[in-house]
Amino acid sequence: MKDASSRFAHIPWRWVTYSLLIVVVLLWLLGWILSKEPEQFSVQQAVEQQAQQLKLEPVKGFATTTAVIRVTNTLTDKRGGYMSNDILPPTSLLDNIPAWEFGVIQMTRDILLSLRNDFSRSQSQSVENPNLTTAQPAMNIDHQSWFAPTAENEYQTVVNELSQYRLALADPNDHSAQFYARSDNLRRYIQEVEKRLGSLSRRLSASVARVETDVSLAGDVSSSQSTPTPQVMNSKTSWWEIDNVFYEARGASWAVLHYLKAVELDFADVLNNKNALISLQQIIKELESSQQAIWSPMVLNGSGFGLLANHSLVMANYLSRANAALIDLRNLLAEG
Repeated sequence: MKDASSRFAHIPWRWVTYSLLIVVVLLWLLGWILSKEPEQFSVQQAVEQQAQQLKLEPVKGFATTTAVIRVTNTLTDKRGGYMSNDILPPTSLLDNIPAWEFGVIQMTRDILLSLRNDFSRSQSQSVENPNLTTAQPAMNIDHQSWFAPTAENEYQTVVNELSQYRLALADPNDHSAQFYARSDNLRRYIQEVEKRLGSLSRRLSASVARVETDVSLAGDVSSSQSTPTPQVMNSKTSWWEIDNVFYEARGASWAVLHYLKAVELDFADVLNNKNALISLQQIIKELESSQQAIWSPMVLNGSGFGLLANHSLVMANYLSRANAALIDLRNLLAEG
């Protein structure tokens, strides 16, 4: 026993402790640096740069396709690269940016589906664009897949196929690709965005416990559902999930902000004809407000009108206002 204790006695425990502390601090510092969210970019400038670089005329659909390409590239090219499928520290220990990435992915999946089913087709029986039929399912890969295939490889496939689709759009001699800027197409896309923002807003609001009545079947006396649900439900997002929901909402609003700016360019004639351009610009301003810098070192979750701020409720406010304006915009496109 004395021999064993004497061997351990010669270990410089103080320096071992200091070394471990230094490693922990360095990992924390690196994680903090890598957790910086990407900045917004100008869709108008991106369109002009790409058109000049490719020596093409920015036709209808050029802005939307360029925005999706730029956003998808940002997922893999941002500081620290793509993190959702990392299995080694320090990025595997982070959760804010992976949640942000998931929000971006969700919104990108929605617009790719709209591109494939609506924007690129003149009617329900028209032929699908082959580039979009490859790009859209590639985006639906498990975002945490890290091997055969990796998520990054599939996202690169999305970029490659969209780039080919964009080239075909701008080529007057290539009739394989089209982009139809119609109000009915835009309404269907807006409806998908409404559902995403509405869900995120509700999850953000549930950061504070509250009692809700079940309104699932409200407004239709003949409606029914598969199984009964309680008339009164307690709703609250887990404390462990609050920051993840918050950053998912940040990522989703960051992505859709750029997509709506692209819509402003591609659907300018439709929006002006419906006198709806100012409504879209108001939605964009609400989403821009949701991207303000976070000065707190952590996502705070104060209770209601308590002493501390509640960042989730602030974010929910911006998304709710944007969602309400989207509903008005969709109605305006249908009736204006």
